Amino acid sequence: MGTESPANYTYMGRSISQLSINDNSSSAFSDCNSDRSGEFPTASSQSRKFLIACASDNSDDFIAQLVIDLQSSSIDEQKQAAMEIRLLAKNKPENRLKIANAGAIKPLISLMSSSDLQLQEYGVTAILNLSLCDENKELITSSGAIKPLVRALKTGTSTTKENAACALLRLSQIEKNKVAIGRSGAIPLLVNLLESGGFRGKKDASTALYSLCSVKENKIRAVEAGIMKPLVELMADFGSNMVDKSAYVMSVLVSVPEARTALVDEGGIPVLVEIIEVGTHRQKEIAVAILLQICEDSVTYRTMVAREGAIPPLVALSQSGANRSKQKAETLIELLRQPRPGNAAARASEV
Repeated sequence: MGTESPANYTYMGRSISQLSINDNSSSAFSDCNSDRSGEFPTASSQSRKFLIACASDNSDDFIAQLVIDLQSSSIDEQKQAAMEIRLLAKNKPENRLKIANAGAIKPLISLMSSSDLQLQEYGVTAILNLSLCDENKELITSSGAIKPLVRALKTGTSTTKENAACALLRLSQIEKNKVAIGRSGAIPLLVNLLESGGFRGKKDASTALYSLCSVKENKIRAVEAGIMKPLVELMADFGSNMVDKSAYVMSVLVSVPEARTALVDEGGIPVLVEIIEVGTHRQKEIAVAILLQICEDSVTYRTMVAREGAIPPLVALSQSGANRSKQKAETLIELLRQPRPGNAAARASEV
């Protein structure tokens, strides 16, 4: 199933791209650009050997030995090798392709299924760092990384879950992987991380969900997993620093009817109206775009939005916002002011 194109609407002679807000969405999200874990806890001789290799232009032999150590019968040797590969890939981008070409990916994927939580964490984080190299993504996927990453997202430490979410995001940048990741059970686990993770976990989960939910079947999975409840709660909490991120994910989801219904059921309309009243300019624009989508074909939702007091802040936005915000606000005002069947009947009875 392919990626959906942004919805375009024509209203009162104007063409509105509902999701044109996506131009700025990347700045709202976590970059997922490698692990933020600590370095070596002690300056052991092995650590010094590693640091020398990092600084050296000739690290091939060292990398080859690390790949051998990944397959050792000793868990301690596996941990040491995975940690060093993780850091080598993190600190020197050109080594990411070298490490993959040396055969590290398959043994690292095996480590991701380890019952030793620290070893699992090192394996996941090394795979994340290797996935930052575009040339590695296809090899990581074809080597069978998706299911172990999803398992780690379920069973790992908080750091493992965060890094697994980031790794899945990186792999989802290959379009065909989005469906495979969704079908492997990642969506409900990412929703859980969005709801109950720490701040970094919430950011990483929202970023991964934003990418994965460009595919319609993943939108449905997310709604069925209960994503609207945490999205509405995070949007309502202006101290969470998650208003933008949550709203961007919601803006992708509401193209499907199930998401619009769930948004309303979870009390999303009052939250969106409040954002238009007191949010930043960017937050206001996202909120208006979402309300446009849910109101476009529903008189019931237009009535609910109008009754929530949306028109005065929309008028203010139409007078003081940026051009794109003004256009969206004006379009929504016109939509909300359309005569509604109930109003027409009431006027007729009065006459």
